[in-house]
Amino acid sequence: MMRIKRSLAAIAVVLCSSAAAHGESWTSYRIPETGTAVDIPASIFTEEAGKPDGYGQRFRSADGSADLTVQAVPRTGESPAAFLARKNPPSGIIYKRITPRFFVVSSVKRDAIWYDRCNFSGRYVHCVLINYPAAEKRRWDSVVTRISNTLRGG
Repeated sequence: MMRIKRSLAAIAVVLCSSAAAHGESWTSYRIPETGTAVDIPASIFTEEAGKPDGYGQRFRSADGSADLTVQAVPRTGESPAAFLARKNPPSGIIYKRITPRFFVVSSVKRDAIWYDRCNFSGRYVHCVLINYPAAEKRRWDSVVTRISNTLRGG
């Protein structure tokens, strides 16, 4: 009986430690003018960092090592591929996926990973742009995935 209690206590400690290490608190951020919405880790991006082009908000981590932009701009009728080309992304893209409804691009620049996703729906292009330390890639993988997967337009 004592072994079972110790085992359960050990499991609880591991689970609590893991939750604390990855325990971001999330909130939904919405751009009222465009209907753009996305889940963001409010416990990471704690500071507002200005406005992007179009509608939205830039956020920064308290230590300044990471930033997130949630943005919506009016659609001009361009395809996702044409829109991306016009933005002239940095060379050396490591990951690129373009469909008729969205694009995702990512690469490494000066020890930071940059990740951009834009969805094309309605009258707007709805985007998230994330920059974070390349040395912390594993920690950020699930955060970036959740942000990307929750991006939606009005």
